[in-house]
Amino acid sequence: MSKRDYYDVLGATKGASADELKKAYRKKAKELHPDRNADNPEAESQFKEVNEAYEVLKDADKKAAYDRYGHAAFEGGMGGGPRPGGGGMHGNADFASAFSDVFDDLFGDFMGGQRGGRQRAARGDDLRYNLRVTLEEAYNGIQKTINVPTSVQCGSCNGSGAEGGAEPVQCPTCSGMGKVRATQGFFTVERTCPTCSGLGQIIKNPCRTCSGAGRVQRERALSVNIPAGVETGTRIRLGGEGEAGMRGGPPGDLYIFVEVTPHKIFEREGRELHCRVPVSMTVAALGGDIEVPTIDGGRSRVKIPSGSQSGRQMRLRGKGMPGLRQPGHGDMFIELAVETPVNLTSRQKELLKEFESLAEDNNPESTSFFKSVKNFWDSMKG
Repeated sequence: MSKRDYYDVLGATKGASADELKKAYRKKAKELHPDRNADNPEAESQFKEVNEAYEVLKDADKKAAYDRYGHAAFEGGMGGGPRPGGGGMHGNADFASAFSDVFDDLFGDFMGGQRGGRQRAARGDDLRYNLRVTLEEAYNGIQKTINVPTSVQCGSCNGSGAEGGAEPVQCPTCSGMGKVRATQGFFTVERTCPTCSGLGQIIKNPCRTCSGAGRVQRERALSVNIPAGVETGTRIRLGGEGEAGMRGGPPGDLYIFVEVTPHKIFEREGRELHCRVPVSMTVAALGGDIEVPTIDGGRSRVKIPSGSQSGRQMRLRGKGMPGLRQPGHGDMFIELAVETPVNLTSRQKELLKEFESLAEDNNPESTSFFKSVKNFWDSMKG
């Protein structure tokens, strides 16, 4: 039986580029993969045929020979091209190799593109540090020193993991590739090398200080600049201040998460501050001046209009919080809480009763409310 043209097998034209051939190959390989064609007894042989065609056409020299001589380029001792239909152990090995190749081609990029290559020295882990600051510190900004328990580079071996700083040697199990392959029937399974854990290198004489890890546990003191305007949830990244990498690998990063503690006087909403200020019934009724604190430690004089009610707000412009790395400040809002007097003396009670008897239209809100209540009751009776 004569062989089909390799370009026809892939569904590609003769002048197709390497990228076009690869795209056509992937499409056919997915379409004819035996796992997707359990009901098609020809799928396995067609799958092998596709792999045979691509094995030739993806190689520039073999492709040139095929374009000139066709299948004859690999017959009669001219090239030793792949044989798709071989039986026995050789046929299984060919199929296993083909399956491994198509698996790598189809999923290699998704899995990280490390086909056949060893891993680099492992990067250190990122660290998280929760830092609490007061509202005053968030207002002004502050320089803080924090102690971070972390892994640092071993000073005895300079991070190499080998005694005396000696260089690691190539792993004999994987020959420095970091991975080993095992063929099981139709499948070739690739695993991380158990001897070197994927690094491709081993240490003959591990460092006694760090036991070959290249890093040791230690607490570090770091100076951190907390900018003005930070809020709860603000994240500050310190590059390279995380855990040291394994065997000389790059360090991770340190992420500082800021929490601003609640304040006894001020309540924060973004760049705005709110302050609830109690005032006496007399001041609220007659009006007057009061002093209120500001977050910068100063004082502001506020004029209370006569007849002020609880919940009334007044704005102090520019007395709020600064924006994080932004110019200007927010505003501060004063909310009045009119306080009812307690522990009255007999004389005070007499004066209040006298005031109540003389009151006419002094309580517009209550007058309006009870008028509405009366109208409601009247409507219910009707």
